[in-house]
Amino acid sequence: MPYVDAEREGDAIVLTMNRAERRNALSLELMRELDAALAEAGKNPDVRVVIVRANGPAFSAGHDLRELLDRDVEAYRTIFDACVALMERIVAIPQPVIAEVAGVATAAGCQLVAACDLAVASTQATFATPGVRIGLFCSTPMVALTRAIGRKRAMEMLLTGEPIDAVTALAWGLVNHVVPPEQLHAEALALAAKIASASRTVLGIGKAAFYAQVELDATSAYAYAKEVMAMNALASDAREGIGAFLEKRAPVWRH
Repeated sequence: MPYVDAEREGDAIVLTMNRAERRNALSLELMRELDAALAEAGKNPDVRVVIVRANGPAFSAGHDLRELLDRDVEAYRTIFDACVALMERIVAIPQPVIAEVAGVATAAGCQLVAACDLAVASTQATFATPGVRIGLFCSTPMVALTRAIGRKRAMEMLLTGEPIDAVTALAWGLVNHVVPPEQLHAEALALAAKIASASRTVLGIGKAAFYAQVELDATSAYAYAKEVMAMNALASDAREGIGAFLEKRAPVWRH
């Protein structure tokens, strides 16, 4: 049985982690499968949004600890290289990626949520980076988490290992929406549909530009962003969108 199931729902591809008996722990095989599924979705021009979700009560309990015991350093590097490649894949593909979090997201599972472009969570979801409690600090989760919620909040999660609930995750900016469990998938699909109503070309330009500028100083970010806008303005969908707005009609995207 594959660890990742892919199913088309409207304009979105839904990638479901399917390792519920291990709380969807991110084994090396699961990470590679999810990375490959994201890469495949990224190459498909008909896919407008990607949703990452999980079967079972846990979104992901983080790395599979059975793979992190009594190995040599090269084995550990292989595992963490795969983890970093997965997180970077989310940023690299042109489609926005939405995490749909029904339950627990801990350690690298929390990292996965933080790395996604957007996230929706059930009121039953919780988030934690508890590696400090087992002697393995959540150093790679720290990268995405800090960029999502800021230094002080990330440090509190990292240093204490204490979980936060979905309402706190919303207030801290780790997730975008919190809904009752029975509404979760519909909420993710509704968010995907809103995004998919825009031009695929423009969405790809915007996502790439966002990540390129976000770590720059303001002057450098503006210098970069103005060039992106100038080139974006030449795109046929920009002409169509502006024209449609001025003519008070719905745009017809050429993508």
